[in-house]
Amino acid sequence: MARILLGVTGGIAAYKALEFTRLATKAGHAVRVIQTEASTRFVGAASFAGITGAPVLITEWEPDPSRGAFPGDPPPAHTPLSHLQLVETADVFVIAPASANTLAKLAAGQADNLLTAAALACRRPLILAPAMNDAMYEHPATQANLATLRERGATVLEPGTGALGSPGEWGIGRLPEPPALLAAVEGALAAKPDLDGLKVLVTAGGTREPIDPVRYIGNRSSGRMGFALADEAARRGAEVTVVSANVALPRRPGVRYVDVETAAELAAACATEFDRSDLLLMAAAVADFRPAEPRADKIKKTDAGAELELRLERTDDVLSALAARRRDGQLIVGFAAETGARALEHGRAKLAGKHLDAVVVNDVATSGIGFDSGENEVTILTVEAERHVPRTTKAEVAAAILDTVLSRRSSTTLRV
Repeated sequence: MARILLGVTGGIAAYKALEFTRLATKAGHAVRVIQTEASTRFVGAASFAGITGAPVLITEWEPDPSRGAFPGDPPPAHTPLSHLQLVETADVFVIAPASANTLAKLAAGQADNLLTAAALACRRPLILAPAMNDAMYEHPATQANLATLRERGATVLEPGTGALGSPGEWGIGRLPEPPALLAAVEGALAAKPDLDGLKVLVTAGGTREPIDPVRYIGNRSSGRMGFALADEAARRGAEVTVVSANVALPRRPGVRYVDVETAAELAAACATEFDRSDLLLMAAAVADFRPAEPRADKIKKTDAGAELELRLERTDDVLSALAARRRDGQLIVGFAAETGARALEHGRAKLAGKHLDAVVVNDVATSGIGFDSGENEVTILTVEAERHVPRTTKAEVAAAILDTVLSRRSSTTLRV
């Protein structure tokens, strides 16, 4: 298990750091905590000490009774400088919440308290979880500071959008929930860096094509497979953007999400993001047809009479359009949700007809896999071969897909 150094700065979101600490210790990690003086106005040091079983440090002038050691480790024979020893012993340093003031100090390289001094001395992975009012977060100074810190190698987790600290306020700036924080920390610790520097675009979910303001034509895709791919790619070091079509699932800090509803909106978002991407994973279930004349007002039973007829028109083929404009070196993976004995045949036709690098085929008629399930069973088709992935979690399927595609990235081109 890991040694996690947690820095807590001033802000109402500091209460979430307590739950993060509890979850981390429950998972078997050893945790030490550094607090700023301002953070103690929100959460007391005794609470963190009680959970971790280790002293909490606030200033560089107080001695560390554990001499920089984490719970379960013997302390060194000498008395080291705490801001150096803690980050040297830790496997990861996470600052959550990270206030606007602390982010500004880190970007400027200041070391005017124990937390910022430790950050300046940190050679371990540094994870920052901003939390503040939306006006402060969106201010150009804060955004410039975050960009500087990213350039220097820090991992910056995207804050959530919702109710903020003051009554009635709503916007971006919420600290990610403690389970998501722990997942981000464990992901940074366990990551295989084989996607480091790669820009990955994932589509997820299912589009909805409006009939009227109330009704739509849709499909049963939950987005679980696409989100699993995004999580796995981010865990392995990629810069990930998800075009999310009507997905109601938890979102991973550090992944950028673009929300869309219709096939046309998904096509526009992909067109914007595609050129800067190295790998496209087209996992969304995009509608093949849409109502030709959607109504601006709700259709009443009395308007429709005994029957209602809808005239449908084809939507644009998003994947084919993107494949036609690909640049050298880009990889494109399609997905084929099929039924019946000819599923692989249809998948091979899609691989060749759309000039893809790989197609992931699954039989959605099989009970317990595919749509809105945590498990899947797929066959990954490339020009050279096929790989069957037996029924397992979608996280494991995602890992297999990335392994299969990227194993050929440096040695060959999969394009037909």
